Amino acid sequence: MFRDASNLIDENPVQRNYGVAVGQLRQQGSYELLVAGYTGRNLVIAWDGDRFVEIETSSIADPERQAIGIAAADVDGDGTEEVYVLNTDTFAGRKRFADRLYTGNGTGAWLNMFEDPDNKDTRNLTAGRSVAVVDRTGNGCYGFFVANYGGPMRLYEVGDNGRIRDVAEEAGVNLTTGGRGVIALPIVTPQMDIFCVNENGPNFLFENQGDGTFDETAARRGVADRYEHGRGVDAIDTAEGGPFGVVYGNWQGSHRLYVQQAGGTFLDVTPDDMASPSRVRTVIAADFDNDGYQEVFFNNIGEPNRLFAQRDGSWSQVDAGDATEEQGLGTGAAVADFNGDGCLELFVAHGETGAQPLSLYQMDAAADHHFLRVAPMTQHGAPARGAVVTCTAGGRTQRRNVDAGSGYLCQMEPVAHFGLGHTDSAEEIEVRWPDGSTYRMEDPGVDEVHTIDHP
Repeated sequence: MFRDASNLIDENPVQRNYGVAVGQLRQQGSYELLVAGYTGRNLVIAWDGDRFVEIETSSIADPERQAIGIAAADVDGDGTEEVYVLNTDTFAGRKRFADRLYTGNGTGAWLNMFEDPDNKDTRNLTAGRSVAVVDRTGNGCYGFFVANYGGPMRLYEVGDNGRIRDVAEEAGVNLTTGGRGVIALPIVTPQMDIFCVNENGPNFLFENQGDGTFDETAARRGVADRYEHGRGVDAIDTAEGGPFGVVYGNWQGSHRLYVQQAGGTFLDVTPDDMASPSRVRTVIAADFDNDGYQEVFFNNIGEPNRLFAQRDGSWSQVDAGDATEEQGLGTGAAVADFNGDGCLELFVAHGETGAQPLSLYQMDAAADHHFLRVAPMTQHGAPARGAVVTCTAGGRTQRRNVDAGSGYLCQMEPVAHFGLGHTDSAEEIEVRWPDGSTYRMEDPGVDEVHTIDHP
């Protein structure tokens, strides 16, 4: 179970926060926690070896905006990640304050690319929720996909001239609905697909056609779920190294765990206690205890959080310990291994109905549980979000995607994390990038991080 380690956060302002993301903004192998401040400043927090400290308080703080969704990716091919901050000052439709797209200038300061006169006409002035990143052509440069509410979805890319383009229409993803959560990874094709869980309308599954365009196939694939109201969503390894399934929460409706069948259709296999409705926000699938099987964390608002684990081949609810947060106002959550101990930390943000500080939870894995972590890089030297890593160890095969977003409003660390349980060696890891390139490593060392350059 989780234990509260929030005392490790050096400065922890009491404010209304929403989305949480983990980005690589400074140097390879160093990660920062990004927090969307809704009634306070945006936060950038890093581990200094002893504590989590705020490292940026001015150019990205933007306290006059109401930030909600946040994500990071390298959009211009310079090897460092940019940050998209989605601001929402109204529930749906037209809003007053535009989103931000921050890029570093090498001095520690951040510049909002939408302030460039050439980019002002492309600003997003529709209320939105989540952001995910998509490398739709496999060139190692990402676009920011914005799940808007009451206006067309957006897909922002940066050209060689530094100008921002909304390519959603040409890509075929500019549909209008009540956008909520979104993930992007190879779900039903070898390229990066986009799965959106929506409110007041069916979900979208944008299937990558291999030419930079997408075809919406949610109904045909069996995941439209048109009468529910989606929130948090994540990909999950349900097939022991086979195609990814999806797990997501519906606001005060039945939650879903879908496994992918032969032919690419999905089957709802949600156990009753997981399906039970709740006021759900972020949903995270991750191996917190390094036993070799992913757990599922439901971050709820105004009611206890829930944790599910696989026991003897079936799912059951387990004690979340301090992370239960019976009176928590959870809005966003993200995971990463900041301190390098091989166990994932869980950050939970709070807000919407009241101001609360961030929470940090840690779970101690059994002493004989091993792990293996893989950090693929793009051809430009940035995190290869959307890459898929397969690990074979002890006769079992596991798959993880390098997270591109969102959980709901959020984004996880750009690392494929594998718990190995009692297995103290691995036979092979394979990395597949969004452009189809692959790399195999035999006998990789366990209890360490493998940074894999693009071949």
